[in-house]
Amino acid sequence: MKFIELKLERNLLKGIEDAGFTECTKVQEATFAHTLKGKDVCVQSQTGTGKTAAFLITIFQLLLTGEIKKKKALIIAPTRELADQIEKEAKVLGRHLKFTIGSFYGGVGYVTQEKLVEEGVDIIIGTPGRLIDFNQSHKLDFRQIGILVIDEADRLFDMGFLPDLRKMLKRMPKYDQRMTMLFSATLSHRARELAWEYMNNPKEIALSPEQITVDNITQELYHVGGHEKMSLLLGILNKEKPKSTLIFTNTKHAAVEVATRLSRNGYPCEYIIGDLPQNKRNKVIEGLKSGQIPLLVATNVAARGLHVDDLDLVLNYDLPEDCEDYVHRIGRTARAGKSGKAISLACEKYVYGLESIEDYIKMPIPVIWADKELFVVDKSAGMRIRVDSPPNAREQFSKGRSSEGKRRPTEKIEPGRRNPPTRQAKPLHSSKPETSPGGTTKTRQPAVFNKPASGNKKVSPVKEKSPKPKNANTRPESKPMRSQEERLAYYSKKYGENFKAKTEAKITPQERPVKAHETVPAPSHKPTKKKQTLLKKIFGRFSSE
Repeated sequence: MKFIELKLERNLLKGIEDAGFTECTKVQEATFAHTLKGKDVCVQSQTGTGKTAAFLITIFQLLLTGEIKKKKALIIAPTRELADQIEKEAKVLGRHLKFTIGSFYGGVGYVTQEKLVEEGVDIIIGTPGRLIDFNQSHKLDFRQIGILVIDEADRLFDMGFLPDLRKMLKRMPKYDQRMTMLFSATLSHRARELAWEYMNNPKEIALSPEQITVDNITQELYHVGGHEKMSLLLGILNKEKPKSTLIFTNTKHAAVEVATRLSRNGYPCEYIIGDLPQNKRNKVIEGLKSGQIPLLVATNVAARGLHVDDLDLVLNYDLPEDCEDYVHRIGRTARAGKSGKAISLACEKYVYGLESIEDYIKMPIPVIWADKELFVVDKSAGMRIRVDSPPNAREQFSKGRSSEGKRRPTEKIEPGRRNPPTRQAKPLHSSKPETSPGGTTKTRQPAVFNKPASGNKKVSPVKEKSPKPKNANTRPESKPMRSQEERLAYYSKKYGENFKAKTEAKITPQERPVKAHETVPAPSHKPTKKKQTLLKKIFGRFSSE
């Protein structure tokens, strides 16, 4: 079906023509059959099928015809990149329409977004965090929303935004007083539960669920060891020679490391991670789209919502642990009916996710065995990349061998970094007097060295004195008294009291257990405190007479 057959507004058709759209995709045709009539829909659609244009054209048409009483639309997206992409596509389709379109997400200042609210924004595109922030500060009123779009619902659930979604939906008009469209790669139980609770009898649309990936994507898989991944990556880039490449890693540290190593090997590239400032992220994405950045390393933050025309190659340096992430990653290429290629490297760390990926896409990924010629020498081998705080990466060099068997680089002390503490050597001469253990002060004499004598004069060697004990007043240790009689005799002589073994002593009334009706007579004499301490702490098994 062509767009001119949908009986859309003339200025809207001009925007569709400017965007280069002539015929509807399958998901668009199925969606328009219900949404142009103002009915709610739940759409399961794979990436790159034109779902963004489906809900944007619906919003413009319904706002132009006045079928929606409340004249504001809200589009909720999981990431800033997706929100920014939707805004750009909306401005292209609505170029000839008098609607104010704005995006609201974190990572940037409030001034521009607050100005949009003051001017009266008609189509609001944003992420949950910033939208709730504006609502709680009474800058955005959710009660004015007439059309709601929840894009990438499965991704919103995975990122933990379900409580935020419920909070926003409770502050909007009731389900029968607004129109709601939900789009998701999979209509999971949580998506259906949310639709049943907050939507008005939505029509479920799931076209070709058995075909998850796009036919125009050529998929390949290499099994490789973790220590050889960079060498194989360089060989693949040298073999394929792509004009534009997007490389995915599973962690932020890996993204910075791969980008740094590629730069060391003569491949200028950039990286994009969640910690990168929003203005920097936008600049990097624009550079990739314009062709100024031919190589980009990214985490899953770029797996959705990043639309790049003519992206030649998507390379999974780390095989994703989530099967759906694999589909969204490779979906960055072969968009709008074009062809593309996706290559994945399966190492011993992430190969365990391969089975679930192949079960999800319902096909085995063709395996390519790498020859020795495909492995290129890595110039950054032996270099350890240290990421302190993005976007800066530190390079360390140290001697030794790493766990991978390569030479471990020695640590390099960079400017501004505190050097490790060094032990200060003691001076040979000291004029400062020292205090002896006895309390007397003495001046340390300079050391005497043997110097070669001039002529035939002999020099007598300096006699070395035996080292004195640390404490001169300390009595030398005596031999231990092993027998019981020796110990008793020693302490009796020292303290002037008679000690006797407890086993030989008679049990006095004080030591015998006392019954309830008995009274204990007072002792004949009271031991001294010194004797009590000895009896208690040292000689627990002795008693005195």
